[in-house]
Amino acid sequence: MSTSAANNNLVIVNTRVANLASVAFAFRRLGVEPVISADPEIIRNAERVVLPGVGTAEAAMRALHEIDLVSTLQGLTQPVLGICLGMQMLTRYSTETRAAEPVPALGVIPTHIERLRSQVGLPLPHMGWNRTEVSDHPLFQDLEQPWFYFVHSFAAPVDGATIASCDYGQPFAAAIANGNFLGVQFHPERSGADGARVLQNFLEFTC
Repeated sequence: MSTSAANNNLVIVNTRVANLASVAFAFRRLGVEPVISADPEIIRNAERVVLPGVGTAEAAMRALHEIDLVSTLQGLTQPVLGICLGMQMLTRYSTETRAAEPVPALGVIPTHIERLRSQVGLPLPHMGWNRTEVSDHPLFQDLEQPWFYFVHSFAAPVDGATIASCDYGQPFAAAIANGNFLGVQFHPERSGADGARVLQNFLEFTC
């Protein structure tokens, strides 16, 4: 690991809807001690920011509004990595809501989230390991058709924001990006060596 990576000021956003311990432990295995915080000033001053999340988009966005982090996250210029639901919160909107209209998300990556179509023999949520087709984006340096662990029922379509794709009865975006904002639908902290490589690449990513 490079000295610059080891000295990163990495902040994991305490969204109140995430398994923070497993994400933090994954970075500790790489030699980085993350700060877990919902303080806007600490987040703005971080060198890198991780936005985790589990649950529903509706509940997650409500939590971000309650802790007044929406504008802070939208204005970040350093590398930001959204994981699973955190990735979905980076998009324009999600249909994962009980309301008639989609729930607005952070809108920093130009795509959206929709429910995976139910397929015969393929139950939802999509849960388990899948081979993933990755691009030459720096987030996937030294990886070729890696295996990642997924748990989700909603996903982004494969479109111009996609930097990795997977198939579960239909193609979907396994990772998306727009400038300094990166998002992965899979759980790198639960994806063994391939997931660790993604996290290491994020620590070395510059924008």
